[in-house]
Amino acid sequence: MSSTQPEIIVYATKTCPFCTMAKSLLDGKGLKYDLINVGTDRSMWQAMQEKSGRNTVPQVFVGDHHVGGFDELSAADRSGELDQILAK
Repeated sequence: MSSTQPEIIVYATKTCPFCTMAKSLLDGKGLKYDLINVGTDRSMWQAMQEKSGRNTVPQVFVGDHHVGGFDELSAADRSGELDQILAK
């Protein structure tokens, strides 16, 4: 992996179990990320929907790459794709 990590953004809510699992996965890899709580801010939720094309949380972005929700993040981690995205 390169010495500088690309920006990671996680759109989430405080009560979402999949959001918690996504944060745990990223934490477990020692990755830093910006957490945007869309649970109480309708305009942020709308911005997330426009950016991701989805209306569920979490939505994970690595740089300009939309990884997706927790299932896609977990699959990308298992397959090694996440490490490849991070290395760009």
